[in-house]
Amino acid sequence: MKWNKKVVVRVLAIVLSYVLITVLLRMGLLNRQYTALLVPIGVNIMLAVSLNLVTGFLGELSLGHAGFMSIGAYAGALFTLNVNMPSGISILLAMIIGGVAAAVFGFLIGVPVLRLRGDYLAIVTLAFGEIIKSVLNALSFTNGARGLSKIPSYTNYEHYTLVFVVAVITVLVISNIVDSRHGRAVCSVRDNYIAAESIGISVSRFKILAFVIGAFFAGVAGVIYAHNVGIIKPTTFDYNKSIEILVIVVLGGMGSIKGSIIAAVILTALPELLRGADDLRMLLYSIALIVMMLFNQSGIRERIKGRIESSRKQKAGE
Repeated sequence: MKWNKKVVVRVLAIVLSYVLITVLLRMGLLNRQYTALLVPIGVNIMLAVSLNLVTGFLGELSLGHAGFMSIGAYAGALFTLNVNMPSGISILLAMIIGGVAAAVFGFLIGVPVLRLRGDYLAIVTLAFGEIIKSVLNALSFTNGARGLSKIPSYTNYEHYTLVFVVAVITVLVISNIVDSRHGRAVCSVRDNYIAAESIGISVSRFKILAFVIGAFFAGVAGVIYAHNVGIIKPTTFDYNKSIEILVIVVLGGMGSIKGSIIAAVILTALPELLRGADDLRMLLYSIALIVMMLFNQSGIRERIKGRIESSRKQKAGE
């Protein structure tokens, strides 16, 4: 990773975010309701950024991201429930196991499925998520529909530092992949896969690469989620969860990692902020989603970015 101005700004933003969260917690300015949101926000950031690699940068619509999350959640939870190890080592190994298990399934699904495009791929990945849910319901060692309970709380709000670090690693890894030679190849497949093939880019290889990396981090996010809530069921990871992740990616902007992070924070915290509205809660939430989408489509964000870039160029010229 080259330490240019862009990387320095990213690192400073990460450090300042962590310091701000720590200060707010130490001063008691965050009540228990908002403190409990720290881990779900980190999980949703990981899910949105990893899905954005497939949907935004690769350009393939996937509706089975919750399936990879469930594989990671169950693999990690089964490991910590059956292995007696120190909590720190246990959760780290659980994240590796959950991520690798999800990545393996991502590869197995990606090889035949990624030959499809557009709506066909979306339908098949949606079916994959439902198949995983049905399999988890049928297996005895996953306790079927009852799910797994008494999962150790290794990633609750008291361990927000670990969740923060893993979320940051996810963002930095995917950002560096996007900015790398492989990332440019992935984006070229999105822009024009025929032209990409004609200049020697292996379309299938880079599709599978993006799919596997996205599945890995979705699995890691699933492990963190399981060890935060303490109980998981197959119904938790249905198609509604995949749609929820996709909504975050779309509202944040396809192919925008910053947008995915901001949208994940807003859409995770918004339901809690609107909790006091009682019956109007879902109405206000829907209005907020519409406003965010209109803001994205209106071109205001692009104009703001254009003005910032022009001001930077003027300062550089001076």
